[in-house]
Amino acid sequence: MVGILALAGCQVILPGLKETKVTHVTLWQGVNPPPNRDVLQKLVDKFNQTHPDIQVESLYVGQQDQQMPKILAAVVGNAPPDLLWYNPTIGGQLVELGALLPLDEMLATSPVKAEIDPTLYASMKYNGKIWSVPFATNNVGIFYRPSLFKAAGITELPRTWEQFQQVAKKLTRDTNGDGQIDQYGMFLPLGKGEFTVFTWLPFMWSGGGELVSGNSQNAAEVALKDNQGAIAALQFWRNLITDGSAVLSGPERGYETDDFLAGKVAMQLSGPWTLGQLQETGVDFDVLPIPIGQKPATSIGGENLFLFKTTPKRENAAFKFAEYALSEEFQTELARGTGYLPVNIKSRGSAKYQEFIQKLPQVKVFLDQAKYGRSRPIFPGYNRISDSLGRAIESVLLGKNSPSGALQATQQRLDLIFK
Repeated sequence: MVGILALAGCQVILPGLKETKVTHVTLWQGVNPPPNRDVLQKLVDKFNQTHPDIQVESLYVGQQDQQMPKILAAVVGNAPPDLLWYNPTIGGQLVELGALLPLDEMLATSPVKAEIDPTLYASMKYNGKIWSVPFATNNVGIFYRPSLFKAAGITELPRTWEQFQQVAKKLTRDTNGDGQIDQYGMFLPLGKGEFTVFTWLPFMWSGGGELVSGNSQNAAEVALKDNQGAIAALQFWRNLITDGSAVLSGPERGYETDDFLAGKVAMQLSGPWTLGQLQETGVDFDVLPIPIGQKPATSIGGENLFLFKTTPKRENAAFKFAEYALSEEFQTELARGTGYLPVNIKSRGSAKYQEFIQKLPQVKVFLDQAKYGRSRPIFPGYNRISDSLGRAIESVLLGKNSPSGALQATQQRLDLIFK
């Protein structure tokens, strides 16, 4: 990878041609699935055509768990990319390593700053400074099969936890009369991984819980013991298992949609990244918001763009691309091609995007939910908090521990790590 970066920085001048002062910029990304990478590449190509003095090379460097060793090696070896596409939770760690370029001054004079969805600023800031800009966003909702709702006699969508549990129970059925349940109301993710935590956090927030008090960005202040919102959210998921209306995914396979498509489950947690795949199948589907415990909530997902400290010339060129990535044009084309939600508020109101929503109305549920979206913490050590929370969720779903007992054990583990 260092070799690629070195080549990217070279300028070869052929005899008879004038020297061109082109700034080469590298973007490391893990955009998936491949059709989404094709959408990104077309947008990068458009930027390169309209900015002959800047040439961006977009490099797929694997999924995020595969990227981390490469990123850290590049930072330590003083050969980072100019731009990195990654989950915002890496922000604090890269800031502590002194690798990132703060963006406050650059953004202050950029017209695109006013067009960024305000709910996304929490994912951009650490210790009072802006360290990244959003690339694309999404949030978590509940996909459901309208035909299965109709067959079970359900005419109203559930809005509260209580209503949701009743609906999930009605949807759990022996459809062929052989005495065995062959259709479950809800599909819940099993595993310690980030997908489980990401899809569970909306329930904790909706139940009135917080990971840290106030706006703290200190991992040592994570408070899970006696966290009533977290206890309630764990109990709610556990109740769906104990009353027989939910089935668990395979370990770390909570994102798979096979059972949903086959009609074995009527509801499943997912996000707009699934829309294209489901639409291609021709299976009936729709989306409802996360049910409410005390207040509406959802998890904000998606990736941000980080700019690394390189040279002033490359930093300025990288920021120009970042501005382009934030623009109405880029965001509209990316959203129409991938299903991600635009981070640009002008893009969301554009005629092109509104036409897209008319063709795929399920997107509107995620757009309407976005105002209740919450970002995961970006302070250093979030990965350890997530892993510990994942263990607690898994132990409760498997009936190995009570919600309060699991969270108490989690708090003890985190106190050992951070205190």
